[in-house]
Amino acid sequence: MSAFPPSALEILAYSDCGPSLAPISFRRARFASGAMDPHDAMVKRAADIVLASISLIMMSLPMLLAIVAIRLTSKGPALFRQERIGLNGRRFVMLKFRTMYHTVAPPGSLPQATRDDPRVTPIGALLRRTSFDEFPQLINVLTGSMSLVGPRPHAPGTCAAGRPFEAVSHRYGARHVVKPGMTGLAQIRGWRGETDTEEKLLRRIDSDLEYIATWSLGRDLMIICRTIVTMLRMTNAY
Repeated sequence: MSAFPPSALEILAYSDCGPSLAPISFRRARFASGAMDPHDAMVKRAADIVLASISLIMMSLPMLLAIVAIRLTSKGPALFRQERIGLNGRRFVMLKFRTMYHTVAPPGSLPQATRDDPRVTPIGALLRRTSFDEFPQLINVLTGSMSLVGPRPHAPGTCAAGRPFEAVSHRYGARHVVKPGMTGLAQIRGWRGETDTEEKLLRRIDSDLEYIATWSLGRDLMIICRTIVTMLRMTNAY
């Protein structure tokens, strides 16, 4: 086992002023060719369709109530649509319940949500604290642009400490060899919320690449179960 945590190795490998080391590489048993094995992809897709369909049916009434509450308490649509980066770097429109007051953001502006963000509505605060605002992404899963489990999708141009994610780590693009997920290994480890430092981003990339390198259906189910527990505890969501 390395004496350095992955994030420290990342800094040494890519720092402009530090020594140069080889980039971290996990054992790529199932992703050696840069894409998921066709059989594994079929199994994962089948699980996505079955579990997302069941979840959407079970949550249809609470989601309808959320739509009504959003429309009655603030102006604007119930759903928030934002372009995100998906499989192989292709862009798609991700759905969420709108949790902020409806305003038009200036061109090129991608401010991340922060703790006690004044833009968040009272209903939105509840939805964000319980992660219920993410449930419309079940539609993204059924349409094939997302998976239930995978690296969380980011908006193009998002920055950590003022630097675009792509500039922070040369390994960032490797997380796009699989579909983005509603939840992931990074999230159940507590790496969720605002990515305001490079260290937080590097930690998430470490977890994302570990997930890709060690994928199994059993691990997906474990991550889903732990995500439910995390949602009930309402930790690190704002």
